[in-house]
Parts: sequence; structure tokens; C-alpha cells
Amino acid sequence: MSRIATRPSSHLLELHLQRWRGRVVAGLLMLWLLALVGRAVYLQGLHHDFLQRKGDAVTNRILALPAHRGMITDRRGEPLAISTPMESLWANPGTVSASQEQVKHLAKLLEIPVKDLQARLNDKDREFVYLKRLLPPDQAAAVTQLGIPGLYLRREYRRYYPSADVTAQLLGFTNIDDAGQEGVELSYQNWLAGIPGSRRVMKDRRGNIVEDVESIQSPKPGRDLVLSIDMKIQYLAYRELQKAVIDNKAKDGAIVVLDAKTGEILALANTPSYNPNNREGVKLWQMRNHAITDEYEPGSTMKPFTIAAALDAGTIKPDTVIDTGDGTYEVGNRRIHDTHANGMLTISQIIEKSSNIGAAKIALELKPEYLWNELHKVGFGTAPQLGFPGVASGRLRPYQRWHTIDQATMAYGNGIAVSLLQMARGYTVFANDGAMKPVTLLKQDDPSSKEVQVFSPATAHAVLAMMETVVSPQGTAPRAQVAGYRVAGKTGTAHKPEDGRYSAHKYIASFIGMAPVSNPRLIIAVMIDEPDAGQYYGGIVAAPVFSSVMGGALRILNVTPDNPTGNVVLPPASSHAEEESM
Repeated sequence: MSRIATRPSSHLLELHLQRWRGRVVAGLLMLWLLALVGRAVYLQGLHHDFLQRKGDAVTNRILALPAHRGMITDRRGEPLAISTPMESLWANPGTVSASQEQVKHLAKLLEIPVKDLQARLNDKDREFVYLKRLLPPDQAAAVTQLGIPGLYLRREYRRYYPSADVTAQLLGFTNIDDAGQEGVELSYQNWLAGIPGSRRVMKDRRGNIVEDVESIQSPKPGRDLVLSIDMKIQYLAYRELQKAVIDNKAKDGAIVVLDAKTGEILALANTPSYNPNNREGVKLWQMRNHAITDEYEPGSTMKPFTIAAALDAGTIKPDTVIDTGDGTYEVGNRRIHDTHANGMLTISQIIEKSSNIGAAKIALELKPEYLWNELHKVGFGTAPQLGFPGVASGRLRPYQRWHTIDQATMAYGNGIAVSLLQMARGYTVFANDGAMKPVTLLKQDDPSSKEVQVFSPATAHAVLAMMETVVSPQGTAPRAQVAGYRVAGKTGTAHKPEDGRYSAHKYIASFIGMAPVSNPRLIIAVMIDEPDAGQYYGGIVAAPVFSSVMGGALRILNVTPDNPTGNVVLPPASSHAEEESM
């Protein structure tokens, strides 16, 4: 009986325990589910934005969209600098899957060593690495045909210069990121560059773009820039300058062509030059714009300013006669020389014969402060407001530091430093009734009236007439004559300073002039550095360049001739008229 009573009790106890365990398990399951629901509500509701950002950080990327750089043109609209679309190849090393044969083929297409390419592809710590930038379209298409996963093309731009070496130092160039580095490209970087854009894309775990999500900002193209340059005249100037530098075995040369009425630079060339489309092996000195950034002693091209200052001061008159003696003149313990003994010379003949003694005597009659002020008003010692990198200001020492010999030699261009552009700008006073025009590299639809009155109109006219005698058969520059046009100008031949003294065998030959004299339209300044072919006088080396360029440019601009076509008269071969004092 006792066994029969014990079994039912044990069975009931087991059933009770099983129900209790079930409830516990069910409760635990319910709590777990509630925890999951709570967590889901917490994540999806309260922290949805946080999780969305985390997910986007893994799958979404912001890609930069380069802006198209503005075009540079000449005044007629001829393209001088153009940005052409190119493709740059990049890789995500962690996702690249390529056989050794594919790597070799790719290296051959990219023209880089296999070892270098393999090193970039093995850099698994980076998600972005350039393999080759700025590929031409056919090369980019060949790379795409290889079908290597993990390689991508990115649109970029490369700058192209159609005129190559003809405008190299003027335009400058851009770097591989299409940012200006020299010349106009650097000066007007903000104007030309534009504003890059961006777009959001979605990528898979291997880095492949699977969806173009949205455009965040469209790129804003750069603005075009219209220069004052006339490429017809620029080509002409560069060709004639290059020929002169080669023929005279010179170190280098520069030329500036100005519109005498507006101050616009119609041509500005330097040689030797370089090709900005392929700068491999180019030296830094080849990139220098000698006409704008280099300083030199101008020599006798300074004499017209000395004469003009004295005329305005009233210390001389156009018919004044100066005794230049036997060709030597002592100032203190220093001696000034003329190439020839000229004796008594009128003011006009001092310009025509380029007498150092005559110019020095005229300058010494002026107060130092007055002469300094007159030269400063012409722009010497101050940089032209051109907006070009490295514009030279020249050197005009304070008059308080002048000695008597300094004032005397400055009259004929020694002891003062200028740029060729400064000299060309200065000569605008003789073409505009004594007013100096500001120079510019940009085309002027409405020419600026910000001119500075330097000399009186009467003085400017008088000096212009004196400079016309320079190109006569008796002057120092008959080779500057231009058929059909009256020409006025001045030669310069200067010893180069070297190691604190003047070199006996290194010269700078120059000529600056204008035409037609009846109503000057163009001013051209030519400088030949260190001619070494036997001749070094400005009238022999630089004047012919002026004549060729001036004649061609006046015809290009359809300027009406103001002189009979048979007006060109050269001196006899035995004449020494073209030799000038230095």
C-alpha cells in the first residue's frame, strides 16, 4: 500500500517542476524578445541618424569634380592656352586583382617600370593611389580594355599652349593639377581656375561604384581671359628677335611692342625660349621673362629724358649749343668719353650723335632733387602696375646719395637700372604730348585715362623731333628706318656691370622708337644681351629688329604711311655714324 501512495506524489512533483521550468524559460524568452524590441526601437528610432552616418561612411564616398580652367586668348580671340580633358588612372590596391602578365602589359601601356607599378599595387594600406595621370584618350581606352578589377579612371584637365615657345615666358604654365605656376597663368589664377564640384556615390565592399547617389555641387568653370596681345605681331616680333640673337651670337634678347595711345602690350617676346607643352630639361633661366623681370643699365636710351627734364626746367632751349670738346670731359677725378670728338653740338645733335659729354653737362645744370623727381615721374624706380609676377621696379637711388659723377653718368644711362618694359612705358610720354600711359596685358575696350602728365607738350614735341634725326644717315640708327613711315627713336649701347665694375667685353645693345612720327601708333623696345659676333652697337644690332617688326606691325594694323616709300637712306659703308658713346 505504501508503494502505491508514494508514486502519485512523486509524479505530481515532477509535473509541478516541469511547469515551473517552462514558465522560467518562457519568461526568459519574453525578456529576450523585449530586449531585442527595445534595442531595435533604440537603434532605429533614437539613434537612426547615427547609424545612417556610420553606414554611409562605409559605403558612400564624396568624389571631387574638377572645374574646367578658363581659356586665354589674344585680342582677336585666337586661343593661347586651352585645358583639354584627360583621364588619370588610379587604383585601390586592396581590391586590385591582376595576373603578373596583366601587370606587365599595364606597365608597358603606362610607360613605367614594372617594379614601380607593382610597388604601388602592393601598398595595401592605401585605398587610393595614382598609377599615371593625364592619359590621352587612346591610352586610357587601352587600359580599360585590360579589364583589371580595382583600377579606375578619373577625369582631369591638361593645359595646352598652341603658340608653344612664342609666348612661353609671357603665359607661363600650369602644374599637373592645372594650377598656374608662372606668368599670366599664375597672375590670374583665381580668375581662370573656377570652382571644383563634388558628387556622392555608393561603393561596394571592393570599392566599386555601384550607384551614383547625388550631385552635391556642380563644378563652376573658370572665366576666359582676353589679353592685349596681337598674335600676328607676336609671331613677327619673336621671329625677328630670335634671328637677331642667333646672328649676333647673343646670350639672350627681349622685345616689347606697345600701342602708343592705349598702353596695351601688343607683343612681348623673349629668346631663348622653351616649349611649355614639354618642359623636360628646361632650365629656370629659360623661363624668365627678361623684358619684365630683369633689370639692366639702359645706356643712351636715357638721354631723351635728361634733355626733356632740362627743357622743362628752362636750363636749355632747343637751339642751345653745348661744347663737347675733344671727346673727353673730366668730372672730379673721373673722365667721361665720347666715341668721336664732336666739338660744338646743338641739343638735337647731342641726341643724333649720342654724346655722353653733352648729356652730362646738361644734367649737371639741374638740381639733383629736380632731376630725381622728373625721372621718378617717368616711372623709374617703381614697378609698372601690371599684375605680373616678379615685375622689376628698377633702381633709382635717392638724390641725397648722389655724387656729382653719379648725376653726370645717370644722364646717359649709367648708374640707373630699369626693365625693358619700363623704358617702353617711359617713351609713351613722347608719343602723347608729354603724358605717360599705364601699360597693360589685358585688352582694353575702354582705354584708361589714368595717364600722368610728365613733360609739357612743347617739350615732348621737341624731343620727338630730335629723336627723328637719330635714324637719319648721320645718326646712330639709320638701320631703324621703315619704308613709308617717319621713325623716331634712340639707340643704347652699355657696358654690363660685372663684379662691381663695368665689363670691357660684355655689352647690352638696345633701340627704342616709335612710328609714325606724325601720329605715333606703336612704340617698340628691343634689347640684345651680350652680342658676340663682332658688332655690339645698338644701331647695328638692335635697330634692324625694330625696323622689321615696326614695318610689319604697321602694315598688319593698316596704319596709313606718312612718308614717301623711297625714304630709306643708309649711310656709306665706311661711315662710323652708327658708333655711339657708352
